[in-house]
Amino acid sequence: MKAGRRRIDDRFADLVAKGRTGLIPFITAGDPLPGAMVALMDALVDSGADLIELGVPFSDPMADGPVIQHASERALARGVGLRQVLDWVREFRVRDDDTPVVLMGYMNPVEVHGAARFGEDAVAAGVDGVLLVDCPIEEWQAAEPLRAAGLDQVLLAAPTTVEPRLSAVCAATRGFLYYVSFAGITGADGLSPESVRERVAQVRERSAVPIAVGFGVRDAGSAAAIGAFADAVVIGSALVERLAGAATETDLCHRARDFIAPIRAALDCRR
Repeated sequence: MKAGRRRIDDRFADLVAKGRTGLIPFITAGDPLPGAMVALMDALVDSGADLIELGVPFSDPMADGPVIQHASERALARGVGLRQVLDWVREFRVRDDDTPVVLMGYMNPVEVHGAARFGEDAVAAGVDGVLLVDCPIEEWQAAEPLRAAGLDQVLLAAPTTVEPRLSAVCAATRGFLYYVSFAGITGADGLSPESVRERVAQVRERSAVPIAVGFGVRDAGSAAAIGAFADAVVIGSALVERLAGAATETDLCHRARDFIAPIRAALDCRR
């Protein structure tokens, strides 16, 4: 591991010290306004985001529901690719050197870019971690150049993850563990907080890193329910849907703030 900042570890340590639940918004890079991406990221942080999950547009997703699929299609139609995504992170770092950024996506763009080159370029741009949906622990070696460059590889666990795989995932993930609240796609309606609570408690016995829960978190109420026991909540499809159609940078940032601020307030009240 190369020397460098450990923004994800530092952020979760700070959250623990303050007794706060982390808020991780997901946005699709380049949607709806490619020219306003950095302003959007700033607005999310200003509204209470603790970490940003930035989706790299991809044509053939396997975990994303219709809302995020359509956002990716719109971004790809505008010519958004990995190079632009890294440029936006680099520009974001000029003003914000503390908020962690995790790229969420698939292996194909990484392989096209070259895994070793991608790792180096991402770290140089200020990316802190990657969540690669189609690179599970069974394909661990494929992402070794990324980890060698200094990126945290965030792994997924789900209600269907069984032993001994769960223990292996918990031992290997870095930064945090992303727990998928139900078996399904992003944006689906299948969230049962009590069943998630029980499962997260089981996962926590095996995990040495914080646990972020995503899929099905749509608003302040569902975020607060999950935030009562998770280290962080991830909210994506509902936010992406709210941002879609924004015609100007000002409109986009207002939509982001109006959406995120009540969720931040609900998480803080719950704790």
